[in-house]
Amino acid sequence: MIAKIEELITSTIGPEAIVRIEEHPLEPILVVQARKLLKIAQFLRDTEGLYFDFLSNISAVDYFPEDKFTVVYHIASLPYQTRLTLKVELIQDRRSELLPEVESVSTVWRTAEWHEREAFDLMGIFFTGHPDLRRILLPDDWQGYPLRKDYEDAASYHGISIK
Repeated sequence: MIAKIEELITSTIGPEAIVRIEEHPLEPILVVQARKLLKIAQFLRDTEGLYFDFLSNISAVDYFPEDKFTVVYHIASLPYQTRLTLKVELIQDRRSELLPEVESVSTVWRTAEWHEREAFDLMGIFFTGHPDLRRILLPDDWQGYPLRKDYEDAASYHGISIK
């Protein structure tokens, strides 16, 4: 199945769209170019025979001390009972005020709206084109991203001791 998907993507979107395939016993993993993610997501959802119509989860991984993050998308085709994992690797200088950035897939799968907000709030991944990208679990004025490996816990919040 993964070979068919790879062939369809590379022939339609381009050979540079897929970085690599990772074989996994539970489900195949496609590591894709960040700039091609939205096109690939639309293709996987809309192509007859694939129809990946369900996004179950988005998570982010921090590879500290490297300047690398990965965003992981778990998708499924309910009619064809197949699953696939997409990964996007983002390189971002941690000393920069800029956040690692990838296009939102919320126009493809509505459930992405919630998951992208969570990854933004806790890991600091910026999803371009998201309709409402703001903190979802932490207060709006919280400083930093608590799931990053280089995050340092605040001693207090608005004068209240946290530790």
